[in-house]
Amino acid sequence: MAGHRIYKVSFASVYPHYLTKAEKKGRTKEEVDEIIRWLTGYTQDQLESQIETETDFETFFAKAPELNPARQLITGTICGVRVEEIEDPLMREIRYLDKLIDELAKGRPMEKVLRRPG
Repeated sequence: MAGHRIYKVSFASVYPHYLTKAEKKGRTKEEVDEIIRWLTGYTQDQLESQIETETDFETFFAKAPELNPARQLITGTICGVRVEEIEDPLMREIRYLDKLIDELAKGRPMEKVLRRPG
């Protein structure tokens, strides 16, 4: 199944694209990392370890210390698909991350990106 190939793609191979997307719009690596830590519960050291070991997406999310329950507040479209309607649990997690990076790059304040009460 072609859609499942992304699961074996290393998180480390996509991470630079997240950085580039954010940095092109004046955002920082620190903000990208904060988003990833918020979503997954990884510490900065754990996140860097996942990148260094080139963990695939499936393992990256499976080993996440604590997926943030507030991630279910992430709605909207990414790649033409409504995030909240994605049935495959792993693909939904990947798209949650894509959506958060997208919002960061579009200039949303961090408290809104991280679904913090305003």
